Amino acid sequence: MTHSPLWAGALSLVLIHAETGCNHAAQQAASLLAHLAEDEAMEYETRALCERASERLRNAAERTAMPAIARKA
Repeated sequence: MTHSPLWAGALSLVLIHAETGCNHAAQQAASLLAHLAEDEAMEYETRALCERASERLRNAAERTAMPAIARKA
């Protein structure tokens, strides 16, 4: 099974997040990357990279979604 549309979608969303700071794009990209990381047919290293990227995007989106007062604490 080819995952080209998922890869393209994830990359597009990562770029949108990087260019605009859009948390929704980060969350969507993280979900796609997590889905890709579950594919046991993919190389272990690639799956691990997808999982790492997914976690970083989720963490970045959560940090920037917090109110400014909560971030200062």
